[in-house]
Amino acid sequence: MSDYEVLREQMVEYQLARRGIREPVLSAMAEVPREEFVDEHLRGAAYDDGALPIEAGQTISQPFIVALMVQELGVGPDATVLEIGAGSGYAAAVLSRLVATVHAVERHAVLVEAARERLARLGYDNAHVHHGDGSLGWPDAAPYDGILVSAATRDLPPALIEQLRPGAALVVPVGGAIMGQELKRLVRREDRSLSETDLCAVQFVPLREGIE
Repeated sequence: MSDYEVLREQMVEYQLARRGIREPVLSAMAEVPREEFVDEHLRGAAYDDGALPIEAGQTISQPFIVALMVQELGVGPDATVLEIGAGSGYAAAVLSRLVATVHAVERHAVLVEAARERLARLGYDNAHVHHGDGSLGWPDAAPYDGILVSAATRDLPPALIEQLRPGAALVVPVGGAIMGQELKRLVRREDRSLSETDLCAVQFVPLREGIE
């Protein structure tokens, strides 16, 4: 067993299972090599209990937050899921172990190319990364059985609500650029209204430039 595999097992046990993350998310997190989704000089910190910087001034989220967001989607193996803010591709890789198809949208071209390369090299063929404005979603594959937003927004983009299947969940950080963000789980009702659950305080980079 490699050092990274040992660190991954420890992450799953101490950072995730003891904080309430359950199967099948634990197995997905145990399978995906997080060290492949960070810069080489940061690989030794890949399984630390915190976020790490990546290219374009973005971040790869804390493992627990990734696991919590995926778990709160509540999706099954036949689901088609949308991720907004693909970043390094790590959350898309985790989702790809749990659902049929993942579409991930990223606005930074350098991150799109890097994420595509990683996902292809690691064999996550059901995860597709698209270059675009995440606030517009990805209508080509809508409606979705769940939408995960890996960036903060003050106002929910209407396109994401429209692309969400009735009864499905949208997990999104809501708030300003840095402070006062709350991770929320929103479920679309048949009448297009939303039920809302607050999950925890978080700190994400903004979905759009210029959010204060």
